[in-house]
This record gives sequence, structure tokens and C-alpha cells, in this order.
Amino acid sequence: MSAAALDPVIHAPNRLQICCMLAGVDTIDFSTLREALDVSESVLSKHFKTLEEAGYLKVAKTPSDGRVRTWASLTAAGRKALKGHLAALKAMMAGVPEI
Repeated sequence: MSAAALDPVIHAPNRLQICCMLAGVDTIDFSTLREALDVSESVLSKHFKTLEEAGYLKVAKTPSDGRVRTWASLTAAGRKALKGHLAALKAMMAGVPEI
């Protein structure tokens, strides 16, 4: 696989971390992701929007204890895109000599 296979939507560090965290679970709530990434709500919201617009992220809101919680999950397209992006990164790394 070549560097051209890198997905520019996923490649941004925070979005890559979001996708990797979501790859191992069905859903994660917004506050857990915000804390793990150590970013503001507005920064995480922008990343959510970018991933959602690409069709990689599904967002659901559910009532919980009198407030609304936001949950995120990767779509099938998001999982496929992440798999391809990680494969491209691995291919790039394979050509790097040990330092």
C-alpha cells in the first residue's frame, strides 16, 4: 500500500485517536473521549463533525439522569477507512530502518 492510501480525514492525530479508541468498542460517551484526548468540548465537537460528515462516525444522544449524554460509534465505513489507514501506516513503517 502506498502513502496515497492514507485517509486525510482520519490522519489528524485527535481523529486518529478517536477512531482507534472506538475500534475496540461499540460506543463511547463524549465526556470519556474528551477526557482521554484532553481537549475542550468545542475541539472534540469539531472532530466529531468532520468524522460524521465523512460517514465514519455515528452520534446518538440519550437522556441520562436528567441530562442528555452523547455517544459515538464508528460506522462500517469508518471501520473500513481506519483499517485502510492503519494498513498504509504499517506499509510506510515497514520501509523505515531501525534507528
